[in-house]
Amino acid sequence: MCVDTKFIFNFVQNKLVMMTEKTTIYLLLSFICFSFILLPAQAQERTFKVVIDPGHGGKDPGALGASSKEKDIVLSVAKKLGDLIQNHHNDVEVIYTRDRDNFVELNKRAEIANKKHADLFISLHCNALSKKQKSPQGVETYILGLHRSSDNLDVAKAENAVILYEEDYSITYQGFNPSEPESYIIFEFMANQFLQQSVNLATLVQNQLVDNSKRINREVRQAGFLVLREVAMPSVLIELGYISNSAEENFLKSTSGQESLAKSIFNAFRSYKREYDKKSYVFNSDKSAQQNTLSTSDEESRVTGNDVEYRIQLFVSSKKYDENATIFKGLKPISYYKEGAIYKYTYGSSTNKNEIESKIKGARKSFKDAFIVEFKDGKRIK
Repeated sequence: MCVDTKFIFNFVQNKLVMMTEKTTIYLLLSFICFSFILLPAQAQERTFKVVIDPGHGGKDPGALGASSKEKDIVLSVAKKLGDLIQNHHNDVEVIYTRDRDNFVELNKRAEIANKKHADLFISLHCNALSKKQKSPQGVETYILGLHRSSDNLDVAKAENAVILYEEDYSITYQGFNPSEPESYIIFEFMANQFLQQSVNLATLVQNQLVDNSKRINREVRQAGFLVLREVAMPSVLIELGYISNSAEENFLKSTSGQESLAKSIFNAFRSYKREYDKKSYVFNSDKSAQQNTLSTSDEESRVTGNDVEYRIQLFVSSKKYDENATIFKGLKPISYYKEGAIYKYTYGSSTNKNEIESKIKGARKSFKDAFIVEFKDGKRIK
């Protein structure tokens, strides 16, 4: 039942004039209690919408393996993921950008999500290298941003090349050319209000694919994907594995492999949705949890005063690690700062930018996406 709270308030207000002070207090308190019960119930009436985007399709096969096509693998995983969500979440509407083998333009995929006012966008893909190169293995989860390594740029180029199948793509995408690195400069300047939620989901997905599906971890990364640029909601692009690697292709095209991948992404979605529900239905006055705070395991790395502090950011994770954890590959000193539920790990600390720049080459031997971040008064400024 939907109750008009404005009508109730006006009704109570008119009656208050004619009643005794004691009755007035009683009714006022009853109205306040009723309102707190009513508001969460109204909030729950809104359906959470997730868009699942199987990449490529139709005339665009995507990456090709020895005996499989990317477009077929990602469609199968997408449907399995959608079924899991629908079977376990009655309050979630699953929307597909395609549910069959047809071609859908990149801007149309974003348009589907935006018109539905979706809360989440999950794009599924498979990675590949040319036959001349020895293919690696592993999963990568991307969020929108500027590529910090040539590997990330290559992945973005490959996925964005789908627009070449579209008519008048240069007009539709305002002169964007997926093969020209200069076209990607725009992603450096784009403000993404959904970045934090996207990082959170990407980390959950990556951890599940590694821990549950036992995939090789190629980390959460940033790159300039057109399909993520256009959507007005938290979004991730998942590279499920390398179809150009024979062992991984066998896993990707198998029913058990696809079910495992779908289950892992579902587990991540479920955790994300749980946190979303908490924030949506609970009145939280603790603003500190939403602010950027600086935490560190090395007190000497703190910088005070008006100096700008430079560090090298290595990776982000939903897990908290000890500074001596093997994941840091022996780099010290290690610090972290926290944004929401995400830990962002950094290496080194100096007010001399040249000193930090001299270390970044070494850091990128273990962490390809490492980049310099700046702090002032304990807060990240760039």
